[in-house]
Amino acid sequence: MQKTKIIRRMGTIIQLTINHANPEPLLEEADQRLKIYEERFSANSMASELTFVNQCAGIEPVKVHPQLYELIKVGTHHSCASSSRLNIAIGPLVQSWRIGFDDAHIPTTNDIQALLRKTNPHHIQLDEEHQTVYLTEKGMAIDLGALAKGYFADLLVQYFKEQGAQSGIINLGGNLVVFGTCPTRRAGYFKIGVQNPFAARNQYALTLKVKDCSIVTSGIYERQLEQDGKTYHHILDPKTGYPAETDVVSLTIVSKISLDGEIWTTRLFGKTAADILSELNQLPTIDGIIITKNQHILYSNGIEKYL
Repeated sequence: MQKTKIIRRMGTIIQLTINHANPEPLLEEADQRLKIYEERFSANSMASELTFVNQCAGIEPVKVHPQLYELIKVGTHHSCASSSRLNIAIGPLVQSWRIGFDDAHIPTTNDIQALLRKTNPHHIQLDEEHQTVYLTEKGMAIDLGALAKGYFADLLVQYFKEQGAQSGIINLGGNLVVFGTCPTRRAGYFKIGVQNPFAARNQYALTLKVKDCSIVTSGIYERQLEQDGKTYHHILDPKTGYPAETDVVSLTIVSKISLDGEIWTTRLFGKTAADILSELNQLPTIDGIIITKNQHILYSNGIEKYL
């Protein structure tokens, strides 16, 4: 039996579809797990475990849940990698711009320069034995928004499979995972559209046929702030503190693990389309689709098998 549950959470519309003999209890449990994840990982909730870590910056280490520790550890590793544009310590800048929220505004140049000094990921100290996280300077703040949905999606797929679900689609808004065999198509592949950023919602630039895959898209068209005739998008350049300047409008990563999709969309977004394509073609398990501002569609060598 196929069943779909639609949830409004984490600032987006979540759609969970599974095929299982008794799907409703599984979907209800998934909803409850997402609620717990949001309370644990959110940088925008004053009551979350992550917010407490941020509040203790420069004061003391905080023992955290193993899941939160794991994601901060992965995020710190990729934030400190050479030429990476992922930085989970970018929280102070995200909270200052707040693009996507009602109180979004443009920080002053002086504010941005001051906040940049609080975003060094090398100042995140992790204690594996005691599972503690310590931000060494007051004013530092971790933001896991670039990674969390992928991590949650992987956890939900694992749960659904453990409970015997034959197949499913997990759509966390910009982050989509399919598993099992598509029950409505003879070849068993799911057909997934990649949004055309220059057209209305659900107008696709191309479609992919996939099995047991994650498709993660980041785009500068999703959340924006318009002021004085200029548009600012929400993907910040961790070096300048301003929205990233790039010839890329959207980047879609296809991978087996959804967290990998989140990592690589963020590590690469902000580079030129040519540089992104070059790096993608050196990653053996990661493929990607780039849509540029001049409406060209580029994709890595491995994408052809999905077309």
